[in-house]
Amino acid sequence: MDIKTPDWVKNAIFYQIFPDRFARAHTPKGMLLSSDLQPWHSTPTLFGYKGGDLWGVIDKLDYLQDLGINAIYFTPIFQSASNHRYHTHDYYQIDPMLGGNEAFDALIEAAHHRNIKIILDGVFNHASRGFFFFNDILENGKNSAWLDWFKIEDWPLYPYDESQPANYVSWIDIRSLPQFNHDHPQVREYLMQVGEYWIKKGIDGWRLDVPFEIKTPGFWHEFRSRIKNINPDAYIVGEVWHDARQWLDGLQFDGVMNYLFTEATMAFVGGDRVKMEYVDKSSYKPYPALSARNYGERIEEILTLYPWEIQLTQYNLLDSHDTARLITIVGEDKKTVELATLLMFTFPGTPSIYYGDEVGLEGGIDPDCRRCFPEEEDWDWEVLDYHKSLIYLRHNYPALRTGAYHVLYSDDHVYVFARILENQEIIVAINISDALEKVSFSVNNLGSTPNHFIYGKGHISWREGRIELSLEGRSGCIIG
Repeated sequence: MDIKTPDWVKNAIFYQIFPDRFARAHTPKGMLLSSDLQPWHSTPTLFGYKGGDLWGVIDKLDYLQDLGINAIYFTPIFQSASNHRYHTHDYYQIDPMLGGNEAFDALIEAAHHRNIKIILDGVFNHASRGFFFFNDILENGKNSAWLDWFKIEDWPLYPYDESQPANYVSWIDIRSLPQFNHDHPQVREYLMQVGEYWIKKGIDGWRLDVPFEIKTPGFWHEFRSRIKNINPDAYIVGEVWHDARQWLDGLQFDGVMNYLFTEATMAFVGGDRVKMEYVDKSSYKPYPALSARNYGERIEEILTLYPWEIQLTQYNLLDSHDTARLITIVGEDKKTVELATLLMFTFPGTPSIYYGDEVGLEGGIDPDCRRCFPEEEDWDWEVLDYHKSLIYLRHNYPALRTGAYHVLYSDDHVYVFARILENQEIIVAINISDALEKVSFSVNNLGSTPNHFIYGKGHISWREGRIELSLEGRSGCIIG
């Protein structure tokens, strides 16, 4: 089968925004404003609002463009009664606290003017207690016209009283998140139309929340068909934390959030620095520590899981709104974060920055990982500088985006690979030990002898098809 994925994703650098925490508008326009917002830089809580909005995002587009970002993934922005907005009230209305549909229309226009793509979070497995169709059931009981849209098990329903059984199916038994009955034709059609509506409104794709929970045969095949019929270049990426082969057959998703890459890379460059209290209850396992050899073996396994066309549109990340931030996980060890970032920006697939990571924002497990974007005086400028450097190289060296990936050398501490695209050959090397490492190895699959350090520093020499490479402790480099 000839698999087709969007070419723009292969050349994209994503930025993930949690809207309540990224930016407040300088001049709010017709917004529903609250007088009871939490202070911007106070410790985030599960239920409080900080007041970030889409007008604020528009104000920050120049910053993102200067950084080199050309795609944004928003966590949910539809009307909701939660700061994270995974409790959808209305799939056709942007939350009024974010500026409503007017702000969204302005955002699409402003982003596309800068050639920045926008993908939204599609929460199609479950809705909320405030969703009209479910709320009608709460109001009218057995007389509701929408009973079959959800999975009612008994009466009465207890949407709030935790001392009683809920009597309806909800996602992971959170009664605020009633689960759709996806086998019902009207539910299926409703969700398909929601997906189509926002594509027609100009978004460039969907990130699908917990898509593995939807078991209805053919659901995601139909979703892809209907979305691609409107925009063949729309990006469809699923939140699947593990082996995703059943969804990455070329007939459903273009990629998934590549937590397999995340956990392997953290286990390699983080090693024993990974603090278990931040990861032991997560859906990924960035432990135990991996040697360079183990890491190379794991990466080659990951790269054989899916067709190459799909590898190039995997959504690569180091952290997200669902994890603690990497800098906190590794005990504020900045070198670990830089090495992980270097590996992400040189790996097949589209790299993604979780807002604030590029300026050193810290954060533990939810809700601490959703802190507000800091003021400039609190930025780590060294972190921002290397992000800009890596983004520049990714944009300017096609081999780093779509070139073949070849492991050249791996032992205990040093990992070396090449990205090759036609006549462009790039070497990337990482040393995870604290000491200077000198390695020597033969190279059979390169046609040139790259010897110019375009990122980082070290020493490289070529002798009769062999590389002799020296790297300072805890360092990485790109050689072109």
